[in-house]
Amino acid sequence: MQNPRKYGNPPFKIAIIHGGPGAAGEMAPVAEELSAEYGVLEPFQTKNSLDGQVEELKGILEKQASLPVTLIGHSWGAWLSLVVAAQFPLLVKKLILVSSAGFQTDSGLRTQERRFQRMTKQDKQTLLALTQDLRTPDQTDKNEVFKRLGNLFSKIDAYDLVDTQDDPIIYQYDIYQAIWPEAEELRKSGKLLEYAAKITCPVRAIHGDHDPHRAADVQGPLSAQLKNFHFILLKKCGHRPWQEKHELAVFFERLRSELLN
Repeated sequence: MQNPRKYGNPPFKIAIIHGGPGAAGEMAPVAEELSAEYGVLEPFQTKNSLDGQVEELKGILEKQASLPVTLIGHSWGAWLSLVVAAQFPLLVKKLILVSSAGFQTDSGLRTQERRFQRMTKQDKQTLLALTQDLRTPDQTDKNEVFKRLGNLFSKIDAYDLVDTQDDPIIYQYDIYQAIWPEAEELRKSGKLLEYAAKITCPVRAIHGDHDPHRAADVQGPLSAQLKNFHFILLKKCGHRPWQEKHELAVFFERLRSELLN
């Protein structure tokens, strides 16, 4: 696959960073929407370690982007963008964190609890079956199982999704399995917030009030660490704002406003 994908015309001063880990292509609709006005890069994260993904993204930006760039990172991509901005400040003009996971040690447990509360009995049975399939050594197509798990969480994490038949995501379970334990340890150790404290560029966080990752677990810790920080809360909105019926237009309006400044 082409890495990075390019949208619009040069200069490429915006890069959108997908979540997952292992959900390449997730933010393609955002890149397409912005491409009428901006040149946008969509890098894919293909490495199986945190350091590898940091160096990979750094290399893509240095070779393909018109520096410094605005990084728009979603979910895990928000964390990765934050680490890159902290380590390589000359590469990043502005950081926009969309639906970031929480920064506090126990944020993950609260996210799990909120998801579990929203699940139907059938959802819970499906989750158990898919989790068991991922743990089965002879399961031949773990990417397909990972996709089904992603689709389940997409439904649970949403407030009211638009109707779409397109799924641009390339699911890569091996990347998720390798990266997420490192990401969890980054948060647990406090190093993630240490990276945040090093950031010098403006940081904006856009977050839905229905996102299972609590807004307070993002807003509070980052407000304490960052000097130039603003938090934008979207009502009736889940984990992927660009797919939410009620706030899709508002999300892009706020995103465009941040790109102008």
